[in-house]
Amino acid sequence: MSASARKALGSFVILVYLLVYVVAAVTVGERLHGQAWASLAFYATAGIAWVFPLRPLFRWMNAKG
Repeated sequence: MSASARKALGSFVILVYLLVYVVAAVTVGERLHGQAWASLAFYATAGIAWVFPLRPLFRWMNAKG
């Protein structure tokens, strides 16, 4: 697969993943309503954690050859 095709496919997968991830994070975050510290901790963790499952995809997208 060409580099441009890998990047196009990877970008599409990232967008779909982030859409699902954001909906899930907001759904969980809404259940923490009224618990300020729990919400803060959750959103801080969720704001960082999204990238870890995508690391292999980023590597694949940027692979040579």
